[in-house]
Amino acid sequence: MIGFIPFSILFSENRSLLRSLHSLLGFYPRNLSLYKLAFSHRSQAKDTTNGIKHSNERLEYLGDAILGAVIAEMLFRKFPFKEEGFLTEMRSRLVSREHLKHLAIKLGINQFIKKNSTPDSFRNMYGDALEALIGAIYMDRGYGVVRKFILERIIENHVDLDVIFSTEINFKSRLLNWAQRNKHTVLFETFEDENTNDKLIRVRLLINGEEAATGMDFVKKKAEQIAAEKACMQLQI
Repeated sequence: MIGFIPFSILFSENRSLLRSLHSLLGFYPRNLSLYKLAFSHRSQAKDTTNGIKHSNERLEYLGDAILGAVIAEMLFRKFPFKEEGFLTEMRSRLVSREHLKHLAIKLGINQFIKKNSTPDSFRNMYGDALEALIGAIYMDRGYGVVRKFILERIIENHVDLDVIFSTEINFKSRLLNWAQRNKHTVLFETFEDENTNDKLIRVRLLINGEEAATGMDFVKKKAEQIAAEKACMQLQI
């Protein structure tokens, strides 16, 4: 059973693309133009008559929200006795730019992307395309289908939650490497919270002299990691 495919599409030059998408998705698209748009990087976007550039950025925005919701629900159900902080940390790791990039490559999404060039500034395009694809599936088939795609095609096949949980990410090193590559200055300022008796440590993270994030913990290194993680999320690195 191949599902509904318009006759004009099935017997057109799009046959090869449809077969490839079926292999990736597990179903045939109904609105093929959504998927073509999902794989259109902004580097090759062209102005339309109304001045709007057609790229995958709007679908990426939508897919980001849907992915976050599905992951949040999955973690909520899988870990019924874990606190909010644990769930938030796990979701952050699962939807990080680096992790999404690796997932996109595992899925073979890189072969679909249309782009003009690949400079270092496009390092997020694979993860962006995955989010845009999720947005396209939602618009084409609805929440139930996109939820199934995320849980069965992505999580079950390509994600080991135990490994994600046990892997400690050094956000401070990631941030410092980014700063060195891009010639930015990073400074961690440490303060003790005088309003508590437990010597809670507050870290203020400055990038080029401006506050980018803060972190608090009873251990200085952990407070720095918290601040660095917030900055990495904001910078999408």
